[in-house]
Amino acid sequence: MTNERNLKDLLYQEFARIGKSLSSPKRLEILDLLSQGPKSVEALSKGTSMSVANVSQHLQTLSNSRLVRFKKKGNYVIYELADEAILGFLGSLHTLSEKQFVQVQQIKQEFLNNKFEVDGVSLPELKDRMEKGEVLLIDVRPKEEYEEAHIPGAVSMPIEELKEKLSSLPTDNDVVAYCRGPYCLMAVEAVELLRSRGVKAFRLEEGVHDWKQFMDQLT
Repeated sequence: MTNERNLKDLLYQEFARIGKSLSSPKRLEILDLLSQGPKSVEALSKGTSMSVANVSQHLQTLSNSRLVRFKKKGNYVIYELADEAILGFLGSLHTLSEKQFVQVQQIKQEFLNNKFEVDGVSLPELKDRMEKGEVLLIDVRPKEEYEEAHIPGAVSMPIEELKEKLSSLPTDNDVVAYCRGPYCLMAVEAVELLRSRGVKAFRLEEGVHDWKQFMDQLT
């Protein structure tokens, strides 16, 4: 019995290492950003509105728990998720939090939906309409994230470049914009901009990883 107790203590101690490393909201945000592809410390600093020093400290904690890894690229240190399984874990964490905490549901409803009043499309609807050639799908994330992975058929139009590229958008098709997933505002901003210029635009709430899971379920 003592050996079994020792084994369990050691086992749950290791499990707790992951839990401790996820106790910071900023570290969760860093993981979400890295789920879109590898990034430099400087890019993570900009994306999280933290100093490079603070980001580096959080990355060290995540590295110690084997959630991220890094490599040198010239003068930059590039971080990425240590394993693809972390993507599924983050998705499950978001789903569980939204299910268990009404605050998450309220924030999502009030901030992302009601405030902006942006109509959305579902994954099945998007697939059907793309196959029929009825919509143009645009990816408004940074170009490097698009190059890392994107929904097939999507055109890269980073949000900061969208105004300049408005004239290239078709006038006879609807436009659907997507970004990093349900808690990302870039696609909302894109739809608002497009509609202000007379383009019939919609938001896809899901991101690249959701699309992959959806397509895997169909095969």
